[in-house]
Amino acid sequence: MERRLYRSRSQRMLGGVCGGLAEYLNTDPTVIRLLWVFFALLGAGFIAYFIAWVIVPEGV
Repeated sequence: MERRLYRSRSQRMLGGVCGGLAEYLNTDPTVIRLLWVFFALLGAGFIAYFIAWVIVPEGV
């Protein structure tokens, strides 16, 4: 079975990007969100999140 990255519909806080990435990596969404905040503080996280929000399709 092929795994695909989708934005999560159940584990979403804003756009579902972190929840979908957590489902894809089979990890806790909180860990992904904390890492994303860390990268956002470095300056790259906000832009990467919005690009992922646009590019990654929403799950079914």
